[in-house]
Order: sequence, then structure tokens, then C-alpha cells
Amino acid sequence: MLIFGRLALPRSMPGSHHKGVTQMAEGNGSEDHKGPDQDEAKGVDAAKESGNDIVREDLDEHEREIVASHEVASARLVHEIIRQRGIEELERPFYALLWSAIAAGFVIGLSPYAIGALLNKVPDGPWMPLLMALAYSLGFIAVISGRLQLFTESTVTAVIPLATTPCWSNFNRTMRLWVIVLAGNMIGTFAFALFVHFNLSGQPEIAMHIREDSLKAITAYMESPFLKGIPAGFMLATLVWAMPNLERQEVFIIAAITGLMYLAGVAHSIVGAAELWIIMLAGDVGVAQGLFGFLVPAVLGNVIGGGLLFGLLAHAQVVPEIDENYVYDKDSPRRKRRSVR
Repeated sequence: MLIFGRLALPRSMPGSHHKGVTQMAEGNGSEDHKGPDQDEAKGVDAAKESGNDIVREDLDEHEREIVASHEVASARLVHEIIRQRGIEELERPFYALLWSAIAAGFVIGLSPYAIGALLNKVPDGPWMPLLMALAYSLGFIAVISGRLQLFTESTVTAVIPLATTPCWSNFNRTMRLWVIVLAGNMIGTFAFALFVHFNLSGQPEIAMHIREDSLKAITAYMESPFLKGIPAGFMLATLVWAMPNLERQEVFIIAAITGLMYLAGVAHSIVGAAELWIIMLAGDVGVAQGLFGFLVPAVLGNVIGGGLLFGLLAHAQVVPEIDENYVYDKDSPRRKRRSVR
């Protein structure tokens, strides 16, 4: 019986029959009839039986460099890249983190500002939601490309080192990072709100549109800020995870994912904070209503979605490859845990 072009033989078949049938399967057993295609096929079969990868010896050095340049990082390598980035953030000095976070909070204000400018100049139409989604992404593009400290980005980068080496020291470092970055982001977004409130750009029409759109957005978020915060955190964590393999397309992937966040109406706590401060300064929302009706639940939702949900799932997929307590069992394709005394 032939299976995938090869002959399956019962173990009880006598040696003479085995030899005869094998000769038939190899092309009537004649060495004179072997060609380069047949030799290559035998090499492939031998490689399959040995379990080794096939090395294409017909490729020259330049062609192999081209192949290597198209390789992408595996999940284990992406995990290590994110872990190293997280360690760097955890070890940054206090003021370096704080000023970077303040800058990120102010720069993320480009998102509501771009939307206000768009509403001021572009007439309404069926294409408007797509244009506003693109405008919403501008703040994220500036912050992430500038490597500024954004709280929702830190939720996953800080969790990976903690999940890899869980201990109180790493837990305390993670909490330190989150508190500093979140505080800095709040300061930066409040500074942007003051910029809009006092019309420091000298464009009252744009400031009016920013305030109106911010009120509309926060009102929608307040319906279920915690639940709407979970997918926002998850999407930002997905973006962070995809970045190592998409360095040349990072602007596109940032615009795509954050634009989707806008269209889906999910609650990003930092952009939302900028919008919240604007309407609070205008007297449209009270302090307690704004903080506990939107900001605090949205922050918790972002942490759950980005740090716990995505971060721990992304870590779990590579645990068998990085855990020292896992050894390869030669008799089974699965990995089994070594007993730890």
C-alpha cells in the first residue's frame, strides 16, 4: 500500500520480499536510471526520516542572505525582546520616567486636537469616520515612534519580566513603573487640557470642536468604562507585541490598530484623560463623576486587558520553551516537567 508516494511495509514481511518491494519503490532498483531529481527526492526522504531540516546546498551565499533577511522573530524571541524592553523601563531613573511620561501625556493630545481640526475644516460625509480614525491615530504614532512612556504600553512590557521571574522585587518595580508613568501621563494630559481651555493655539474654533467631541466621547465611555477599557488595553498590548516583527511598517500598524480603537469606541484611559480634563475645566462634568465614572474604571480595564489578559496569555505560550523546569522527553514529542526538590 502506497502512502504519500512511499511504501508502507508490515513489520512481519520477510527480508526477501522487503528487498524486492523496496527496489520497486526506488525505480526498479537500477542505479543506471537514477537522475538528479531522484537523488534529491531520496535526500528529502532521508532528511524526513532523520528529523533534520533540509539544507539547500544549491543556494549561494547571497541567496541565503536574502532568505535570512526575510525571517521573522519567533514567539520566544518576541517574548525576549519585550522582556528586555520591560527590564530597561523598570530600571530607568525616576525623573527619566516621569518626564518621558509627561511628554507622552501632552503629545497624545494630538489625537483630540487632530479630530478638532478635522471637524473644523472638513465637511461631514460618509468618509468622515475613517478620517477621524486616522486623526485619532496621530497622537499614538508620535508617542510610540518617539519612544515616550505611555501607561497602556507599559502594562504589557512590565508584566512580561514579572511573569518570567515572579518575585516581590519585580512586583514592586512593576508597581513603581506604573505609578510614575500613570502620574506623568495625567500631568501631561492636564497640561494639554489647559492648552486647549485657554486657547493658547489662537484657534477658538478648533478648541470648540475639541470640547464638543470630548464631551461626546466621554459620555459614551461612561456607559461602561471598565468593559470598554479591557479591549483598548488588549489592542495596545497586541500592538506592542507585533512591533518587533514590523519595524519597517510600524506607522501602518499603529494607525490600523489605534484607528480600530476609535471606530470600536473602546476607552483608552490616557486619551480619555485628556478629553476628560478638557470638559472638566469647561464645567461640563464634575470631578467625582469624571474620576470615578470614567477614569478609574478605564485605567483598571486597560490594565486587565493589556497586562493580565494579553500579557499573561502571550507569556503562557512560551513557558514550555523558556522554563528551566521543562526537559525534552526523547520518547514523547511532548514536554514534561522535571521534578523539583
